[in-house]
Amino acid sequence: MILVGDILVSEDVVSKKFVCNLNACKGACCVEGDYGAPLPKEETEIIKKHLDKIKPYLSKASVQKIEEKGFFTFSGKDKDFELELMPDGACVFMGRNELGITFCGIEKAYNDDQIDFKKPISCHLYPVRVYKNDKTGFEALNYDQWDICSSACDHGNKKNVSVFEFVKDAIIRKYGSDFYEELEAAASYLTKD
Repeated sequence: MILVGDILVSEDVVSKKFVCNLNACKGACCVEGDYGAPLPKEETEIIKKHLDKIKPYLSKASVQKIEEKGFFTFSGKDKDFELELMPDGACVFMGRNELGITFCGIEKAYNDDQIDFKKPISCHLYPVRVYKNDKTGFEALNYDQWDICSSACDHGNKKNVSVFEFVKDAIIRKYGSDFYEELEAAASYLTKD
């Protein structure tokens, strides 16, 4: 582990390579899994505020699910909220384009300048996951290795892009540019020959 400020960062975040390859995986991370993406309480309020502008980017089934059940659920496991899932396991905000590649309805609304919120930070940071211990104040960034992302690992190796470099914008969004620069310096030191 690397200590950057007061955050522990797994060496895998620095040493492993990763670049999403949506043509290969079709965005399977938005469909697979047992739980919805983690959602901080403040993000539930932001999404709720923008929901009417996000709905046009969603399927009728997603809109119906949101109207009947809401867009998030309380997990209880980590005392966190999670995005609601459709019966097939897909995120309630997920859609598919004509090539079958998933997209985020929230992000599409953002890209069309309809809202000022890109998407949940846990989605933006993926494949980095933030683990917190509220009792100790401990926070760590870990690389979530998942077999459905094997093409992203291959793609990252070809492009020579580390996990932290791939999620640069998300890291800066969450922790600021000074934190990213410190992480980049630590990575440079660790990976030099």
